[in-house]
Parts: sequence; C-alpha cells; structure tokens
Amino acid sequence: MAHDLGSPASGSGTIRSLIPARIDRLSWSPFHTRIIIALGTAWVLDGLEITVASAVGPVLAEQETLALSSAQVGLIATVYLLGEVFGALFFGRLSDAMGRRNLFIVTLAVYLGGNALTALTWGNGPAALVFLYLTRFIAGAGIGGEYAAINSAIDEMMPAKYRGRVDIGVNGTYWGGAIIGTLGTYILLNNVSLNWAWRIAFLIGPVIGLAIWGLRRHLPESPRWLIMHGREAEAEENIARIERAAEASGQTLAPVDDAKAIDIRPSRPHGYLSLLRVLFKVYPSRSTLGATLMITQSFLYNAIFFTYTMVLTKFYGVDEKAAPLYLVAFALGNLIGPLTIGRLFDTVGRRKMISGTYLLSGALLAITAVLFNEGLLNATTQTIAWSVIFFFASAGASSAYLTVSEIFPLEIRAQAIAVFFAIAQCFGAIGPVFYGALIGEGDDPNRLFIGFLIGAAVMAVGGIVEAILGIDAEGRSLEDVATPLSAVTTRPRATG
Repeated sequence: MAHDLGSPASGSGTIRSLIPARIDRLSWSPFHTRIIIALGTAWVLDGLEITVASAVGPVLAEQETLALSSAQVGLIATVYLLGEVFGALFFGRLSDAMGRRNLFIVTLAVYLGGNALTALTWGNGPAALVFLYLTRFIAGAGIGGEYAAINSAIDEMMPAKYRGRVDIGVNGTYWGGAIIGTLGTYILLNNVSLNWAWRIAFLIGPVIGLAIWGLRRHLPESPRWLIMHGREAEAEENIARIERAAEASGQTLAPVDDAKAIDIRPSRPHGYLSLLRVLFKVYPSRSTLGATLMITQSFLYNAIFFTYTMVLTKFYGVDEKAAPLYLVAFALGNLIGPLTIGRLFDTVGRRKMISGTYLLSGALLAITAVLFNEGLLNATTQTIAWSVIFFFASAGASSAYLTVSEIFPLEIRAQAIAVFFAIAQCFGAIGPVFYGALIGEGDDPNRLFIGFLIGAAVMAVGGIVEAILGIDAEGRSLEDVATPLSAVTTRPRATG
C-alpha cells in the first residue's frame, strides 16, 4: 500500500498529501456501502417529514386532536421550511469550520429531538402553539443541517468514478421517505384513534434515525477535510482505515503516483462574507449555474408536489382519503429515476445528462399540460404522466445538489450547499401559493394549463443554463474540479 506523504513541502507550513488521489483510486467496498446507509438516510427522513406533516395537517384541525385553524395548520409547514433554511446556513458554517463528522452526528440529534417533542404537543393554547412551532423549527433545522454536512461528507469520501451516481441516487431516496410517510400515515389515520395516530406518525422518522445513529458514530471524519485543516496525522489514520476496509474486501491497491500529490497551506475558516466574495467574484458563472439549477427544480417540485392532491380532488373528483395512494405511484417514479439512470451522469457526462433531464422533463410537462387542458386525462393517466415526467425530473433535481456540492472548493463546500439550498427553498416557497391560486375551486383548467406551461419553461431555463455553463466533472477529482483555496499550486485556479 502506498502511504500518504503527509510531509512538509516547499514553503513554511505547507503540507504535501496524496490523500485525494488515494480516495479516488479505490473501488467500491463495504465501507462505501456503510456511508450510504448511515448518511443517505437524511433524504429519507426529509421526504418522510414533509409527507407526514402534509398528511396529518387536516387531522390537526379536528376537535379530537389539537383543533387548529387552517392558518395555524399551514404555519406548521412554513415554520419547518424556515427551520431548514436556518439549519442549513448555521450548521453549514459549522461543518466547514468543525468537520463533517461532528456535524452529521449533531444534526441527526437535533432532528430526533425536535421531531420527538412535536408528538408531545398538548393543545392549541398560546404556550402549546409556541411549543409546536418551536419543535417543528428545530426538526427542520436538523434536516437543513443534514443537507450541508452530509452532501459534503459523501462527496469527499466517494471515489470520483462513483460520485455522480451515488449523490444522485442518495438524493433520490427522498422519495423513499415520502412512500414510507404516505403508507405509514394512511395506515395510522385509518386504523388508530386520530389523537394517537398523528403523534405516532411524527415518531416514524425518529425511529429510523435512531436505527442509523450507531452507524454514524463509527464513521471516520473526511480525510480531505482533515488534511485541508492541517490535521495530517488524523487524516492519515482515517484514510488508512478506509484502505484497510477496501483491502479486506479483496482489493489490491496499487501505489499512487507522487505527481498526484497536492500541496496545502491550511488557512483560517471562511465565514459567509468571505464565501460570498468567493462565490460571486471568483466563481460568478458557477454560482449562476448552481443557483439556476437549484431554483428551477425547487420551484417545479414544490409547485407540483404540494398541490398534487388538490388537482386530483378538485379536477378529477378523487376522494380525499384515497388521494395519498396516488402519491405512492408519483413517488415511485421519482425514486426509480435517480436509481436507474444515475450512473449515466458518470458515464455519459454531467452536462449532457443534467441539461437533458431538465429539458426532457420540461417538454413532457408541456405535452401533459396540453392533454390536461383538452380533457384527455383522468386521475390515473394524470398520475402516470406525472410519474414519467418526474422519473427524469427527479434525476435532474438530484443533480442540482450534486452540482453545488462538487463545483466549489472544499473549504466552503458545506456553506455553498447551504446558501444555494436556502435560495432554492425561498423561491420554491412561491410555487405552492402560485399554483394553489391557479387551481382555485377546480372550475377553470385553463388557468392551471398556463401554470403547467410556466413550470415547463422554468425547467427548460435550467437545462439551457446547464448546457452553456455546465462543468464536466465526471470522473474528475474534486480538487481538479475546484482547486482548494488553501492549495499551493503553480497551476491556474479554476474560475468562472
């Protein structure tokens, strides 16, 4: 086995390391499987949370539960969203400064605590409402922090040849959580007393979280993060541990060429002011790309997903109790897409696949809009059409998260993810309100037809921007895609 150089290079305080190259030479091993299981559940939990909250919302208005008003129920989702934005920005900053491992353990604990406490809400008085909204904010903050810390950790510990498919597949598991949440709440609400059913529903996520708590505690810190922060002894210990796991699975590790070494001069952590300077002064086109991909997919998803049952009930006469079952079919299309075509983002390439999935999903949505407006669809065929559209759109949306997590330097990676996630959530929040107004009482399909065409155009914009500004990151080391800010190199830094 080739050992990391971990030695001073030319220049005071400079470290020369082969750790990025050693990570990228690995083939798949049980260690990588453990990473996916332990960390990938973040998206399962978020999908579950959103679905559970949506399903139990109307129940919380019942007298036998909390007897909330419609406005009070609606505020639950808003507070959770605000919590996600806060959590992404707060924990993203800490993840870049304190490490990935510390934060993906802390954020899970925050989520578990917030969600478990939600189930203890006792009524609708002022104190009870403050308690309810505070716990939803805390749960959202935990999930928001997960996005920043975990996307960074997965990318940094994944060999370059697998990074695209893994990131896209993991992000797509959000819809596995949506399926669990849909089926779980459907069973509970139809078989258990309502006042107990909604409480148990909010505990489904914490049960899953507790199951993977132990796995997370035994994962190593990102060796890339350690070496960038001057902790070469710990970095060597962790990469050696990962290599031993690979060798135990039967791999023979060839020596790494010293020419692939990177020279690092660790610097102080970057705050958000420094981040904004780097994003918009050093990487203006990449920032435009990341923001566009995140905003367009968030707008489309929130617009369709949060008004899905309204379309079924108001335009197709589907019973409210049966509507969640249609969501399962929709979620399956979203789940299968990233899992089946994700590898193409590593083989065919980022630019072709990202722009292709955005443009194709936009075109299919436009065609479906015409069919809808002509009255040629029913509840079943509408669901099939959406499932096909989002088979591609889901892979595209997941690739937006992949893009923002790999095209910026390691020192600001988690914060960059947090910033673009927050921007996307703010724009995405417009979708449900806008489409809800277009749906109205379901008496004017032409208004929704125009709304669908707007959604199609929004996705087309994302595809066109990717085709022009996209980064061909497939199979490339993270350090080649975005040179670390602390790198000592004579090569020109990637900008734009």
